[in-house]
Amino acid sequence: RGVICASAGNHAPGVAHGARRRGIPAVIVMPQTTPNIKVQAVLDLGGEVILHGDDFDHAYEHAVEVARERSLTFIHPFDDPDVIAGQGTIGMEILRQCSSPPHAIFVPIGGGGLIAGIAAYVKSLYPQIRIVGVEPEASMHDSLRAGERVTLDRVGIFADGVAVRRVGEETFRLARKYVDEVLLVTTDEICAGIQDIFEDNRTIAEPAGALAVAGIKRYVAREQCTGQTLVALNCGANVNFDRLRHIAERADIGAQ
Repeated sequence: RGVICASAGNHAPGVAHGARRRGIPAVIVMPQTTPNIKVQAVLDLGGEVILHGDDFDHAYEHAVEVARERSLTFIHPFDDPDVIAGQGTIGMEILRQCSSPPHAIFVPIGGGGLIAGIAAYVKSLYPQIRIVGVEPEASMHDSLRAGERVTLDRVGIFADGVAVRRVGEETFRLARKYVDEVLLVTTDEICAGIQDIFEDNRTIAEPAGALAVAGIKRYVAREQCTGQTLVALNCGANVNFDRLRHIAERADIGAQ
């Protein structure tokens, strides 16, 4: 019958790509605020796009309804053991590419699937490696501090790929076990991170994709550390071209 998912991030084209490979229909529910470049990516992969709500949480609720009405299999973007395990393979790739264990790995957090998978894998092999989450909102940060999942009243949409009001149940359980800390960064710091990535690599990350670089800069400023290997996961380049002016204007402020 096909599959359905809700996503404001990379899960959307991922499910569409997997469904096309399997020869089955895919319905992708995305927030109305999703950048056009992400919507087009799903359409190019043969997915059916439904735009609903202002953030992921509204899109998720609608996707569950559509799944029930059309008898589609729902694929959760983060709160699913198989999805978490798949994202954990990134941790495996990072360790394979490091000649020795790094001091810390910085991972963006939306619903928490990415950091849960990476942390579970890395900590099982090298418990001494610090796993640091980075958020523009405080859903995981506040949940870990409270000892239970909290739901934010609202989330900003600048870093749309991680705009989630409530982290997953399984991702929260794993984060409590394996994540060392979560840093919060500002929009200006994210913009400065986008500029850093561009100047180093001539590539343009989306706001959610540059979170980890912004987190590293905040961490280094706080710890005054030198001579350490710090890994940033830059997880997305889906930014509308017309947003670059805004990003460039804010980057100088964030760079201080």
